Amino acid sequence: MSISKKDMKILLKSQQGELNAVLMYQALANVVKDKNDADTFRKLAAEEGHHAAVFHELTQKSFKPKKTLAVFMPILYRLIGKKRLYPMIVKGEYKVFDNYAPVAKKFPEIESVKDDEKRHGDIVASLL
Repeated sequence: MSISKKDMKILLKSQQGELNAVLMYQALANVVKDKNDADTFRKLAAEEGHHAAVFHELTQKSFKPKKTLAVFMPILYRLIGKKRLYPMIVKGEYKVFDNYAPVAKKFPEIESVKDDEKRHGDIVASLL
């Protein structure tokens, strides 16, 4: 299957984003006060890793996760607390859901990843 340059750019950016989210959720799991939240973030990190693998199958490219969110989000958690941080995470997950919609139509394997992102947003919202 041939992938257009435009679609490849979206897929590569998505793959990088999923890798970054793995580190972010792992980092949050290590600093949050609530054990349930920590467990939830560890599960989400694992799912984001699976998502990165789905994109890797399509792109055949390998990346290293960027640590920016993994450093920044725990600091934000300490500064503003979960009541203000978690809604930001929810918004981000829902945005990714919307961003994946166009490529999910072309690449059916992304459909479940897209749906997971909506579910992730719902899960983080439920932690509040």
